[in-house]
Amino acid sequence: MNEWFKKVVGQITGLWGKWSWMQRGILIGITVAVIAGLVALVSVSSAPTMVPVIDVPIKDENDRDRIITRINEEGVKTTVNAAGVILVEDAKTAQRIRSILIREDMIPAGTDPWAIFDRDRWTITDFERNVNLRRAITQMVTDHIKSLDEVDDANVTIVMPERELFASDQNPVTASVIITPKPMSDITANRKKIEGIQKILKFAVEGLKDDNIVIADQNGLVLNDFAGMAEFDRLAVIERETKLVQTLEAKYRATVLKSLQYTFTTDRVRDLNIKIAMDMSKKAVSTEEFYPITVKPRTPGLSYDDSESALSITRSKSESSTAWKGTGLNPEGPAGVEGQMPPAFRDMSNLYGEVEQKTLTHNEEINSRRIEEEKSPSIDRVTISVNIDGTWKLKYDEKKNPVILEDGSLEREYTPVAPEDLRAAQALIQDAIGFSAARGDSVTVQNIRFDRTKQFAEDDAAYFRQKQMQTTILVLLSGVALLLIGFIAFRMITREMERRRRAREEELARQHQEMRERAFQEAEEQGVEVSMSVEERKRMELQENAINMAKEHPGDVAQLIRTWLLEE
Repeated sequence: MNEWFKKVVGQITGLWGKWSWMQRGILIGITVAVIAGLVALVSVSSAPTMVPVIDVPIKDENDRDRIITRINEEGVKTTVNAAGVILVEDAKTAQRIRSILIREDMIPAGTDPWAIFDRDRWTITDFERNVNLRRAITQMVTDHIKSLDEVDDANVTIVMPERELFASDQNPVTASVIITPKPMSDITANRKKIEGIQKILKFAVEGLKDDNIVIADQNGLVLNDFAGMAEFDRLAVIERETKLVQTLEAKYRATVLKSLQYTFTTDRVRDLNIKIAMDMSKKAVSTEEFYPITVKPRTPGLSYDDSESALSITRSKSESSTAWKGTGLNPEGPAGVEGQMPPAFRDMSNLYGEVEQKTLTHNEEINSRRIEEEKSPSIDRVTISVNIDGTWKLKYDEKKNPVILEDGSLEREYTPVAPEDLRAAQALIQDAIGFSAARGDSVTVQNIRFDRTKQFAEDDAAYFRQKQMQTTILVLLSGVALLLIGFIAFRMITREMERRRRAREEELARQHQEMRERAFQEAEEQGVEVSMSVEERKRMELQENAINMAKEHPGDVAQLIRTWLLEE
């Protein structure tokens, strides 16, 4: 194999050497073009195939942005082509997103729901076409329901009866769905998700109504029986109302507690108890209000209010009076003929009396207005209680040392919170929660000292440990100082003794040298040959060598002597 490879390389090298520079350039250009084409082909073939979420383009930018935002909340990447069609990565993701959009009523108005289940089918007869249409719709609805995260499996049956001539004879379209939820899924108890499955069926099947849809779980329990879920809905509403109250209480607690802790420190205000009673019922309130009529408005620029108002204004007035005193002669006319006297005067005929009547009628105009409002929910009462601890300070003696009690603890002094500070804190809380005495709000601020036994024990232990550490360090430093002083004194004494010993030896050596030199000198004067020992000869040689070296290298000798002096 290696010989064949070497042979091929040799042939290629030989051909390359025989070719001209133009031929070589053409070969290199062809090679680069082939590599570039392969790279482009691989990049194009590896690009992901995008699948439309809705087969028709969405022209309205607001609807398109709203749908894209909802898809992004699911963590799915989207693109929009030039025609306005929203695309996702694969068909499974497109089915899941379609189900979510249908469930949340986010399909734009005017969009053909059949475009979601678009499948081309070529048939021969109308019967086969209808059968294939029903099968396609059933399969597509099944795929959509299976694409939901909470559904493990689904079985869908859709019945589309044949069209009758008369509407009274027409059987309704029906659909039944059996779903198998995934473990830990709440789809069987979540009304909104079940309604989403109903909407998917209604979009997919023409003429299908809610009453003709049955959705059940794998155990046969009907899930879309919303009439029987009234009690569950009531419990869900109570749960949401309780959560709303807890959220409001947490908000008030955080606001008030934060302001108090900034003022009195966190350690002194540890907790705050708050209870909010809320009325969750929906009330319609109708109010009719009567208010004065402004006769003269306030003059602009005046420092006082010069406006005039009246409770009412007279719109019309009428007066009437009646006076009667006895009766006079009332002629009756000829005998046997009824007279013309009115019945009221006829009854008073031949009577004597006196009547006087006056009537005064006023029509007044007033201002009124009627207010219609709904209240839900509303706060009935807010109660808050908070405890603020005082301050503790250590007691010190005349030497500025903490006072230690007989039991070994440090003595402390407690200073309670001033009453004016408690009132100020109460006013602060009342303004923070919108205090209303009319609805019975209550704010209680007390000063009860906290139990700090454990804290004080830890502080005392830390103080005594610190004092013990300081004492230990002081003793160690004192011992080290004494040791250094002793070492320095010992060193000084040792060096002084060494200096004296060396001086004494030098003095003895000098005396011996003088004695020898004197003896040599006397011997030379007397002409006597003096015999020297080996040590004396060696000493003389060393001395002569040192003298010669000092003469030849005075700088080195001076450096050596300087080093000796520094060491001494």
